[in-house]
Amino acid sequence: MRKISLDQIIERAIQENPWWQAPYSIPTVYSKWIPRPYLDLLVPLVEQTNIQRAVVLMGPRRVGKTVMIHHLIHRLLSAGVQPKNICYISVDHPIYNGLSLEEFIRSYEKAASIDTSREMCYIFFDEIQYLKEWEKHLKSLTDSYPNLRFLASGSAAAALKLKSVESGAGRFTDFLLPPLTFHEYLFLLKQDALVVIEEHDKNLEFKANDISLLNQHFIDYLNFGGYPEVVFSDEIKSDPGRFIKNDIIDKVLLRDLPQLYGIHDIQELNYLFTSLAFNTAGEISLNELSQNSGVAKNTIKKYMEYFEAAFLVKIVHRIDRSAKRFKRANFFKVYLTNPSMRAALFSPVSSDDSAMGSLVETAIFSQWFHAEYLLFYARWRRGEVDIVSLDKKMKPLWVVETKWSDRYYERPEELKSLGQFCQTHNLTKALVTTKTIQEFKTIGNTTFKYYPASLYCYLLDYNIVKSKKIIPQ
Repeated sequence: MRKISLDQIIERAIQENPWWQAPYSIPTVYSKWIPRPYLDLLVPLVEQTNIQRAVVLMGPRRVGKTVMIHHLIHRLLSAGVQPKNICYISVDHPIYNGLSLEEFIRSYEKAASIDTSREMCYIFFDEIQYLKEWEKHLKSLTDSYPNLRFLASGSAAAALKLKSVESGAGRFTDFLLPPLTFHEYLFLLKQDALVVIEEHDKNLEFKANDISLLNQHFIDYLNFGGYPEVVFSDEIKSDPGRFIKNDIIDKVLLRDLPQLYGIHDIQELNYLFTSLAFNTAGEISLNELSQNSGVAKNTIKKYMEYFEAAFLVKIVHRIDRSAKRFKRANFFKVYLTNPSMRAALFSPVSSDDSAMGSLVETAIFSQWFHAEYLLFYARWRRGEVDIVSLDKKMKPLWVVETKWSDRYYERPEELKSLGQFCQTHNLTKALVTTKTIQEFKTIGNTTFKYYPASLYCYLLDYNIVKSKKIIPQ
């Protein structure tokens, strides 16, 4: 049997790096897309030279990781980096099968006539999870090549997340690329002028030019907005299940997770995820799930860990009225990381749909994907608070009650549980999302800030991307 020659490997590398030759630009298949704002957060991590670390780009399927890599390459070229000092390699291509990362570097040196011991170069390994023990190889390269800046990405997020934590301590910087946020969704559609941003006393204030139109876009976002390809495709929007379910969810459930963890009962896995998706933002009982599915509780716990590692869901744990966690996590909430997955599995929702409350809550949690906050929900015998942020000492910092209704402005007495929780922890303010109202109202010692849910989703990610300062209230 003939082996693939070094010349063939070099030829493939030349094809994957067309900027090595005039016109020194990335392919139009990538340049036609508007860069996601998260690119502004990724660029400094790759360009930093004072710390010897590789960047591991993680995230769900089809959120634009490969496109972002090429937009990053375009930024480097525009900044004056020599074209041949940038190398992109799609590790999953069959021609590279069996090669180590060290051999990739040698092939790159020959293909581009580069001496990596003398020149600063940027190396991008896409779909790196296809290389066995990639994390050990990448750590070794990071230590051995001080002139090289590495970025690795992949779709099998579970493997990337777990292995980067296990083997890359001190050498890897993880970067989470979330599904499209509402801020990005409006930006890509060039509809961000619907939100007016003003600065007062060094704080940003957000207002909607037309809250009705903003809410229309928000509902479209809940149904179709998580994936860049869907935003611009009327064909996909007409049948989101074909793209989101078949090309994203099923590939994770039927291929990624079974391959990574040796799962054999695919039907059981699929049933559990479908149940969780239908009940997104609802409180889950392990006992109830086990009884309804006939699956052992320990097995369900493992499946939940797999779903979260693969960025399909986010698990949020419960605290009581005194902000104490329960010793046994028999109850918790599960949120889809992208609300449009529910529409793809079942059907799109309208403004008055009974599922809107849950999807609004899901969307708000999904905006926090990239932020490092300790988020919980509080529930006790006669009350509940949807979102509670705790500091490192487990003391409440701020609270949010998610609603898709304006009635709680006229009937603040229905927010009794929220007021009780604030009083218990000496919180003088709380945020309550609404459908259209943006006002303040003080009840007792607590000031409720009423804020449209769509506008709140926008400001959350805007603050993360633009200023890295979260202003939740």
